[in-house]
Amino acid sequence: MNESKDFLRVIVEKDLKANKYKEVVTRFPPEPNGFPHIGHAKSICINFGIAADYNGHCNLRMDDTNPTTEDTKYVEALKDAVEWLGFNWGENVYFTSDYFPKIYDYAIELIKMGKAYVDSLNEEEIREYRGTVTQAGRRSPYANRTVEENLDLLEKMKKGEFKEGEHVLRAKIDMGAANMKMRDPLLYRIRHAHHFRTQDEWCIYPMYDFAHCLSDYIEGVSHSICTLEFENNRDIYDWVLDTLQLEPPRPYQHEFARLGINYTVMSKRKLLELVNDKYVSGWDDPRLPTIAGYKRRGYTPESILNFCDQIGIAKANSMVDVSQLEFCIRDDLNTKVPRVMCVLNPLKVTIENYNGTEELEASYYPHDVPKEGMRKIPFSKEIYIDREDFNENPPNGYYRLTSEQPVRLKHAYIITCTEVIKDDSGNIVEIKAQYNKDSKSGSDTSGIKVKSAIQWVDTKNAKSIEVRLYDRLYSCENPDGLEDLNPNSLQIIKDALIEPAVITDKPDERFQFEREGYFYADPIDYSDEKPVFNKIVGLKDSWAKKTKTDEKTPKREKKPETKKVQIDGEVTPMSEAEQTLFDKYTTELKLNSMISDILVRDSQLSSFYEESLSHLDSPINLANIVANEVSRELKEKQLDELKFTASDIAQLIKMVDEETISNKIAKQVFEEMAKSGENPLKIVEAKGLVQISDPAVISPIIDEIIAKNPDNVEKFKAGNNKLLGFFVGQVLKATGGKANPKIVNELVEQKLNS
Repeated sequence: MNESKDFLRVIVEKDLKANKYKEVVTRFPPEPNGFPHIGHAKSICINFGIAADYNGHCNLRMDDTNPTTEDTKYVEALKDAVEWLGFNWGENVYFTSDYFPKIYDYAIELIKMGKAYVDSLNEEEIREYRGTVTQAGRRSPYANRTVEENLDLLEKMKKGEFKEGEHVLRAKIDMGAANMKMRDPLLYRIRHAHHFRTQDEWCIYPMYDFAHCLSDYIEGVSHSICTLEFENNRDIYDWVLDTLQLEPPRPYQHEFARLGINYTVMSKRKLLELVNDKYVSGWDDPRLPTIAGYKRRGYTPESILNFCDQIGIAKANSMVDVSQLEFCIRDDLNTKVPRVMCVLNPLKVTIENYNGTEELEASYYPHDVPKEGMRKIPFSKEIYIDREDFNENPPNGYYRLTSEQPVRLKHAYIITCTEVIKDDSGNIVEIKAQYNKDSKSGSDTSGIKVKSAIQWVDTKNAKSIEVRLYDRLYSCENPDGLEDLNPNSLQIIKDALIEPAVITDKPDERFQFEREGYFYADPIDYSDEKPVFNKIVGLKDSWAKKTKTDEKTPKREKKPETKKVQIDGEVTPMSEAEQTLFDKYTTELKLNSMISDILVRDSQLSSFYEESLSHLDSPINLANIVANEVSRELKEKQLDELKFTASDIAQLIKMVDEETISNKIAKQVFEEMAKSGENPLKIVEAKGLVQISDPAVISPIIDEIIAKNPDNVEKFKAGNNKLLGFFVGQVLKATGGKANPKIVNELVEQKLNS
């Protein structure tokens, strides 16, 4: 382990030194309501890793307290992910449902102590009574029930004598607490649903905040490690354990920054929508950030573990570039996997002066040539090359085969084009060529100079394969919804050709297809009759060059690097001035900690943000656009090089605040501002981007979409409420994002329920 330890290990060592615990016990406690994703991998590495480092133990516990969303298939997926990553949870998988009787007993104790009561306010009333961040809440009138009344009502709730939502059990804490989660939080709610483990034994289920801390205590957990979104929940965690005066030692909660990756969504709700509505083929679709998806795509456990190690353990949320994950898999596979030749788009080449056949010998591993790493490649006068490797009218810098320029066939000979054969439509169907017999690779005495070597396969011996070219599922860096899906995230090539020596009898087989990338034999669809290969990753980051500027444009002096680097999992401390500004943003302006952290650590960003605030009092919306969109522009430019001003940004956000345009349209307008420097008001006016809020205009569009999707309407009416998002998304898509989402949501729900 590194001498420079992350803050969690520092805490663990301090507790051990103080003899606070005899053994380090951590836990990985996912809810089994979806397949685990790369964010869970980080949590798995942290919890199991810390336990291993200090000779402790990590429990795998299913937080199965919501019977309406949980399933055994998710339990199995979670177990498979932990096992695949190389961790061991011991003899037993734990379930919160195993502790339901004990947790119920603790609830009775709280009632007897006068610290919990059965509330009969409905959901809307509870929300109203809770108050706001600036206004204290009011305690429910039902909080005055006697201990006997509360015990009787809770027992009846348990027996199923009430409808869902009719009653809840709440803790009696402080309705004026600054932390709104402490304003008499819910402990139990009624759910008449079949549980996949306890069947129909229970009609009430504990809330996460009540069950989590008690499950930790029951299992003897020492360090309850959570992500930052549970920071405010820590007060409830401590309150429950302290109020019950449980026998020590007791666990304590510690939070770390959750994993965020650009071009990626990790919301279970959004992932479930993609799966249920068939935008992807399933939870193991290789485009998804699920562990099952990475596994099927061909990622290795080592690459995921290395990625988690590289990003470290931080206290402040930040966004990780997905290219870092892609680098980890390239780095892992580079020297491991055999290299072979594959032609994705075949073009026939006839070598007129070659007769007979031969077998050429080549290494699977160019950097290391043991005998067992060699294979035979059949060669004859008829071969296939890739269409991209021949060009009749080549641009400058094209070094492959042309009508005038020879090229080497990798591991074979140098060939020269003598004739181009075309069909009646002018499409090239064949190349006639000649080879130089003295140019054989490894013993070339021809003296011919060529600048590149291209892949090829022999026509008679090549194997036909299906190749699935996977790209990023989302086309924008900060995806929001279905409208941001990348339409080119999957391309299927049915009849690619590969050299015959490809190894097929080993499970878990990966290859580097020369010049194309790394590929994996699909573990489900691969067969001897039709081999199927998934593209794991390209040989280099192709996305980094998509916005490359025109070479004729004079190069601007590169902006000085101001980004602070995280080393060994530690976050660079803020200066005193940055900390003061951070406190102002989070306390006075109510910005979340991640956005505040981004702003204060870049003086140009914070300066721009402060100026925009002087034009418009909309701190949260301004902070979001400055920390995301404006910051991307400042990666390549100085502040005085931007084509828009803080005043322009304020005008743009004012239109969002006034609902003149939607957030989606605002992004489009910003892109135009960044390119042209045009005033946002003029862009909106010229392009007719004003938000559509008239129900009379929106209703016919909704009716048309509902009529086109009768199956989904039927599913919605049968209880699949998640399809509401599908219909809303379709309406927004049909209006180019111009429809008012709030009104669309209301109208869609109204029409579907009518």
